[in-house]
Amino acid sequence: MIIAFLCVFIVMGLVQVLKPQLLWRMNRPLQQPIVKDYDATEPSRAGYTMMRVTGAVFLAWAVWMLVTQAS
Repeated sequence: MIIAFLCVFIVMGLVQVLKPQLLWRMNRPLQQPIVKDYDATEPSRAGYTMMRVTGAVFLAWAVWMLVTQAS
């Protein structure tokens, strides 16, 4: 069961590293009660870069956890 969750986390980390804009678009409906103008709150290039760095750290952690669980 833990391995299945880690695999899902790895996929999420890959998406965050490769296509952070996709995650931003997927989360737009969750912002509806809070944000009036979606385009005004979209992250800048630096924001997307930070999302990629965070995703890479998260991905490394998930892969490390998967390797230690599989051993």
